[in-house]
Amino acid sequence: MNRYHVWTVGCQMNKADSERLGAGLEQLGLVWTPKAKDADVLILNSCVVRQNAEDRVVGMLTSLKPWKESNPGVTLALMGCMVGPKSDELRARFPYVDVFMAPQQFEPLIRLVGDKAGIDPDGCVGPLVPGHPNVTTHVPIIHGCDKFCTFCIIPYRRGREVSRPLDELVEECHKLVARGVREVTLLGQNVDSYGHDLPGAPDLADLLEAVHDGVPELVRIRFLTSHPNDMSERIIDAVARLPRAMECINLPFQAGSDEVLSSMRRGYTNAQYRELVARVRASVPGVAMVTDLIVGFPGETETQFEDSLAMVQDLRFDKVHAAAYSTRPGTIAARKLTDDVGHEEKQRRLHAIEAVQESVLTEINAGYLGSTQEVLVDGRSRGRWQGRTRTDKLVFFDDERDLLGRLMQVRITKTTPWSLQGHLDEAPA
Repeated sequence: MNRYHVWTVGCQMNKADSERLGAGLEQLGLVWTPKAKDADVLILNSCVVRQNAEDRVVGMLTSLKPWKESNPGVTLALMGCMVGPKSDELRARFPYVDVFMAPQQFEPLIRLVGDKAGIDPDGCVGPLVPGHPNVTTHVPIIHGCDKFCTFCIIPYRRGREVSRPLDELVEECHKLVARGVREVTLLGQNVDSYGHDLPGAPDLADLLEAVHDGVPELVRIRFLTSHPNDMSERIIDAVARLPRAMECINLPFQAGSDEVLSSMRRGYTNAQYRELVARVRASVPGVAMVTDLIVGFPGETETQFEDSLAMVQDLRFDKVHAAAYSTRPGTIAARKLTDDVGHEEKQRRLHAIEAVQESVLTEINAGYLGSTQEVLVDGRSRGRWQGRTRTDKLVFFDDERDLLGRLMQVRITKTTPWSLQGHLDEAPA
């Protein structure tokens, strides 16, 4: 048993969980393999936020049954949000899965792998910091969510909010820098709620400052995802004041109608959200605003949908993650509301949002033409270097040197709604 593979779907928190589980398996002597069916230990990290994500996981699990039956010595594990507090139904449905693990509960697999290898995990598995991270990586700072929005399954699967100690996070960032990381994204389901459960109640602004000042080798710091109710003036000021805090804020509004927002239990109104965006933009010049929204929520009328469309038109977001409502069993909406907007109508509304956003992005990105942007190079794609601006715009350019992890000055020569292209203006930093 010496090879492992983690197959991941879902949010950035799932990706971070997969990296950390991988770090634990590597401390037990396993090595990563790129092909799932070459693994001795195969883990599926699942997502059930929307039905299509859950369907992908079920499809993958089903496809692995013959592989598992013909290779009884391999270990197959399911982790993530598909695994709730009780897994009896999953065990009955997928009896060939060896281990079921709720989010962040890595110990059952670590213990099983250790037992099979004759190793005591307590003696050799330390902090689960990725051993081979990318140039840009995620650092989970708070797990769970206390909001209980009616559409969301996350609080039931990831539990209530639990913050990690500030000093522990600064130390983790030091370790990541030593392993080649240049940018971290501080991560949480509700990242702005960080610290309320810790002694002294430090907040996200305190953490941003601690990482900024305590880990000067990091060239960039980001955070997501925020909740409008917890986006404080201290957080906004920290982004404005700290040079290496990036001018990009993910602030989901979810719906433009006050009635739908109330039904979702979001805790703010259309006007309050707009006012918050105005305050952020006034405090952080050039900030990129990113948002999430749901179309076709139970009871959403055409007029109420048009309120969401107007938000996208008026507020001119740099990115919109739009999704059609999907009933999640166990949520408040599933128990109390009727999914009464048809599939075709949801898709029509989704396409309308996407069309407006494409038009907005065409105009926003055209404004970058001829400018010189600081780009952190994070990889290659089809023979070209790629990286991100401070505002998280994807940029492609050509160069023969090894520029991975470098900060480059790139003059933008072409723009599209989805990316920018350019050529180098200066030598690597």
